[in-house]
This record gives sequence, C-alpha cells and structure tokens, in this order.
Amino acid sequence: MIYNIQELVKSEEYNFLRNTQELKDNLIFLTFGGSHAYGTNIETSDVDIRGCAFNRRSDLIGMSSFEQYIDNTTDTTIYGFNKFVGMLMNCNPNAIEFLGCKPEHYIILNPVGKTLLENRKMFLSQRAVNSFGGYANQQLRRLQSAVARDRLDAKQKEEHILTSVKNTMFSFNEKYQAFPDGGIYIYIDTTDKEDFETEIFADINLKHYPLRDYKNIWNDMNNVVKVYGKLNHRNRKKDDMHLNKHAMHLVRLYLMCLDILEKEDIITYREQDHELLMSIRNGNYQNDDSTFKSEFFEMISDYEQRLVYASNNTNLSVHPDCKCIEQFVMSVNEGVVRNEHCATQ
Repeated sequence: MIYNIQELVKSEEYNFLRNTQELKDNLIFLTFGGSHAYGTNIETSDVDIRGCAFNRRSDLIGMSSFEQYIDNTTDTTIYGFNKFVGMLMNCNPNAIEFLGCKPEHYIILNPVGKTLLENRKMFLSQRAVNSFGGYANQQLRRLQSAVARDRLDAKQKEEHILTSVKNTMFSFNEKYQAFPDGGIYIYIDTTDKEDFETEIFADINLKHYPLRDYKNIWNDMNNVVKVYGKLNHRNRKKDDMHLNKHAMHLVRLYLMCLDILEKEDIITYREQDHELLMSIRNGNYQNDDSTFKSEFFEMISDYEQRLVYASNNTNLSVHPDCKCIEQFVMSVNEGVVRNEHCATQ
C-alpha cells in the first residue's frame, strides 16, 4: 500500500505529534523511515515515521533533557536536535539516511530542516566506512547465522552466539558510557548444565557505572541470545521472508555507503536499484533449503572490494567538518534560547 504521509500524520493516532510538549511546535522535519523511505516497501510493510525536533530552552539552559521520543504504536521516532547532529557526525546510517529522502516525503521541513538538507555534505566523511560497514557486517552475520543455525550442533551454535555478542559489543563505547578493557569479558567454558557441553560465561568488573547504560548493554546482548533461543520454533516461511529482507538491507547499506564515498551524496530512495533490491527481497537469490546462491555472496564480495577501493580513493576527509557543524549547532540553539525559532519553553 502506498501511503500519503501528509494525510497519515493528520490521523488521530498521530496526535502525540501535536500534544507532546517536546514535539509540538518544535519539529524540524518529519519524513518516512524504513522500507517506504528506501522504496522497497511491499503491501504488508509497516509505516515508519522519523524526524528531528529542536531541543527546548529548558534543555539548553535548564535542567530538562530531551534526546528522543518513541511512539511504539505508530513506529515513530523523533530525535532531539543535539543528539541527531551527533549521530550525523558519526555517519550513523539510522540518521544520515533522513537527509536523503525524496522531497515529497518530507511532511514538515522548516528553515533549519532545509539548511540541514542543503548542507548535508558537511556531515559526510570517511567515518561512513566503519558506520555503514559495521551495520552491513551485522546484517551479514545475521544472515550467515540464520542460514547455518539448522546445520550446527550445540557447541557450534554457542560459538556463533559468542561471536555475535562480541560483534554487538563493538558499538557499546559509542552508545553507552565507555568501560575499561576487560570490564566485560565473555568467553566459552565447560558447563554442568544438562544438554550442554559448553556455554558462554561473562566476567564483569565495572565500578560506578550508570545502571541504565548497563541495563541497555544487557538488553543488547540478551537480544542476540534470544534470536538463537527461537531456533526450535522456526516458522520456515516467515523466517525466509526475514532472511531475504536482511539480505536486501545488506546490499542497500553497501550501495548507500558507496554513494557517500564515490558521489559524496546521500541517496536514501533507491530508485535506480529497485529491481535488484526487490529481487533479493522476493527470494530470487535463495535456494530451496533457505541457503543463498553463490551469486549472492559473489555480489557481496564485489561490493566489499568496491568499498575498500572507494574508501582508499574517496575525496572525503577523514572526519566531518566539525568547525562548520559547531557553528551551525550554535546558531540553531542560540535561536532557540532567544525564541527566534518555534521552539516552546
């Protein structure tokens, strides 16, 4: 189904956009996220709405704090301006893609939002290699683990879980308060549990560490383990749909990163790649036994080699234009403090 985003957000279920103190009158932009933003949506695709809102005066010079607002019912996420800029500076795929949507997909776009889009290149840098590459590696690991899961014994599955958790931990210092090397150490050892020869153990040595950050770290690791916990309850048709979706997003991430490195641009709506991406999503690269054809992995190998070449030959700087970004952020936030924007108290 094709949605009219302008009509969609006028509906009653989106009243939180107009009634929530952090959002009303403060929205910088509002647009599609997910498959509708990429142009890879199908009839059953959920509608994701994403946006950015000014930090209020109380956030900037008072005691309030606003980083993001999430409405799970409508799958809407609105980032606070300061947090959003920080994500953009790291070329975070979940943020940078909002600056490359189709023009008609922006339901709200105030002057600050227009400035963001017009000057999006100031956020681009070689950091995209690690950020997009990291996300692509996560998708590839999910794909490989899911394909292999029915063919591994218990010991091998435990090793797969350990690898997946360790890879997840790479992003912890970016997302949460940093902890010293060895603060969290996970490893495999023998166990006395029935039906297990070995299992994953953790040695944790943290002092004066924020409880909420630790809770989120535990949740991230737990989510990896939960995926494997569902292996005995496999829904073949549903799982294959998810596998193909992961495979499609893996390719999309490579394509978007290559655009950044080679064209110095953000192209979220993949119109030129639509046929390829949908063929992957529709299972054209999957075998009857749920494994993927050699052509798919050859394609991934080609993209990996192209990414290496692009990262070594890009004209982008190693880091974004921090001075320019700082001036922009100061200008925007100063406008909020002086009530020059629409931001409320």
